Amino acid sequence: MNRIADAASVIAAARRGRTPLAPLPAALRPADAAEAYRVQDALHAALAPDLGAIVGHKIGCTTAVMQRYLKIDHPCAGGIFARTVHASGAALPYRGFVRVGVECEIAVRLGRDLTIQSCMPAIELVDDRYVDWRQTDTATLIADDFFGAGLVLGAPVPAADAPDLAQVVGTTTINGEPVGQGRGADVLGHPHHALDWLKAHAAARGRPLQAGDIVSTGSLVETRWLAPGDAVVVSLSGLGSVALTVTA
Repeated sequence: MNRIADAASVIAAARRGRTPLAPLPAALRPADAAEAYRVQDALHAALAPDLGAIVGHKIGCTTAVMQRYLKIDHPCAGGIFARTVHASGAALPYRGFVRVGVECEIAVRLGRDLTIQSCMPAIELVDDRYVDWRQTDTATLIADDFFGAGLVLGAPVPAADAPDLAQVVGTTTINGEPVGQGRGADVLGHPHHALDWLKAHAAARGRPLQAGDIVSTGSLVETRWLAPGDAVVVSLSGLGSVALTVTA
């Protein structure tokens, strides 16, 4: 038995079928974070025919609000597939997810020297694709891209024209009602620190970041779960806004 490939196969089948994932059998459950990321790599290869190449990375649990919500006290990374990146104004079907949620994020695109080329307001799409995520171990969540289900991106702002990301204020609005607000400084003290963590993490795994990669640095606002028909706007001061509608 190849436990890495077999674990990835189980997770991939659940994702393709939009079937809530039950806790993995003990024989397949990643033993630690390092093994979880190896399962994640195998999962990316398995899902690439359906979702396209990995074009970026999400970082979860970079803010106190999300660490409290998820009860995980350290950053976790996941991949972003090409076919799950959408432009502002996207209308996505509710049935395309198990239980779709949104997060308020500062996203960046990397240049050739892996410095920030541009910054974007972003809605991270997350999916509660578990029988009970509160009973799902952290390693399995990591293996399954840590709830990641894509991004909706606003217009890019060149890095030279962007404000200090620590001072950016982000607000999530659903159906015209503000539901949460946070600051860039909530992200490990500065979104640059989250990016530095990801660079070191990726390099240590022998999978360094690439020019052109999109990085979503972590939610400024606690995850909000959506209902069919909900309209979401995430506004980031100095960076603009990004909108999404979930259709019935």
